[in-house]
This record gives sequence, C-alpha cells and structure tokens, in this order.
Amino acid sequence: MFQLTKRTEYGLIALVHLVDRPGVFVSAREIGDAYQVPRRLLAEVLKALSKAGLLLSHRGANGGYQLVREPELLSVAEAVSVLEGGPEQSNCSPAPSPTDSVLPLLDSGSACDMSSTCPIKTPIQQLRNSIWSLLQQTTLRDLAAPTPQSVKANPIGELLGAAQSLNLDMSHSN
Repeated sequence: MFQLTKRTEYGLIALVHLVDRPGVFVSAREIGDAYQVPRRLLAEVLKALSKAGLLLSHRGANGGYQLVREPELLSVAEAVSVLEGGPEQSNCSPAPSPTDSVLPLLDSGSACDMSSTCPIKTPIQQLRNSIWSLLQQTTLRDLAAPTPQSVKANPIGELLGAAQSLNLDMSHSN
C-alpha cells in the first residue's frame, strides 16, 4: 500500500495551512499548535521545504514561512520529492554488483533474485508511475480546497471532494 511518512504528512499539513494564509509569514509554532504536530519535526520539515525553494523563510519576531509560488503552481509531488525523494522504481531490482553505480533514488534497499523472470515487475512499476503522476497533477490548492474543476480533472480531487462533503454532512448532523 502507498503510504506517506509522518514527515511528509506534516509537511503537507503545513503547506495546506500556508495556502490558507497567503502573503503572511506563519511560524512553526502556529502550525504546530493548530494541528498538534511535534514542533521539532515540523521545524525540520519546514527548513527542508525552504531549502528546496518551496517556502520563503524569515527570521525574527514576525518571522515564519510562506509559500514561494501560488498554491495552484505547487504540486504535491514536489513536496513529497523534497521530503521523501522521488518514486522508487521497485523492490524488484536485481542485486547491484560492487562496480555498479546505483542512484539512491532508484535503490529501494532490497534486491530480488527473480527480477529477470518476475511476472509482476512491470505492472507494479506502472502502478507506481500512475500514483506519481497523480501526485504531480494534484496541487496544494487541490488539497486545501478542492474546486469543482479539480474534482473533475483529477481522481484525487474527486476523493478529496467526497471527503470534504462527508465532513460537512457530519458536522451539520450534530
């Protein structure tokens, strides 16, 4: 199953919070308090996103973080790539020889002796590519507030829209 790390989840939470506060520097403390996210980990995540050029950072009493670009121009894949790295090829890679130069991005940390004859290697890779493509098509705006256009254009938007509707329905029934 596709699963994001807590580090990436916290990063996406912070980015969505910043979408709702355009043009304002927001402190790690504000974000951490709003979502009960561990401040130390959140600070590391925000620093990584800033270093990668997704956020502006400003020190001082009125300091904090803000988005570098409009949320419609920042993809979820960009944030995931900064915080987790890009998509792995698969665990189906043959064991590298000591002389091979394997990029860390493609190295899943394990090797498979069945790589050359495995019947699921290509389909699994196609699924991973499809998931990565969806992350590339999904923007921070889609996560923050799915619009009717994003819902129709993107399967993730459809899921987000359904979840948002469910939350609204549940809050009105109380």
